[in-house]
Amino acid sequence: MKIIIKTKNTTLTRVIEDFIKEKINPLEKFIKVLHNGKDINFPSGKEKPVLVAWVEIGKETRHHKKGPFFRAECQIRFTGKSVRAESFSKDLRTAIIEVKDELQRELKKEKGKIISTKKRKSRVLEKNKIVSSRPPKF
Repeated sequence: MKIIIKTKNTTLTRVIEDFIKEKINPLEKFIKVLHNGKDINFPSGKEKPVLVAWVEIGKETRHHKKGPFFRAECQIRFTGKSVRAESFSKDLRTAIIEVKDELQRELKKEKGKIISTKKRKSRVLEKNKIVSSRPPKF
């Protein structure tokens, strides 16, 4: 997964960058589940990755001293879908963790939708198979 980090009213240190990558990269496994375990980073010889995460971190304002003024936002786009989360907190790391948790919840919800759709389709096919195998009534 390619992670693009943007900052606002703050500087990006190596520690924060590593922390973001540590928290956002594990979400890739949920997206692979959505694509039936296929590697979606470089499909069919394409040069640019399909899976990209945009992360924006920073302070809302420079003059406030109290309240949740750190902001973290992340948007992950992959083939056909997009998931987004945003969080405000007193601590930047807490905001990043909250964003990761929200993205994880949304990706699990997407996974549940796909599984239920497959089950529903198989039920309909099985019902049609049972109906068609009965002898006709006269």
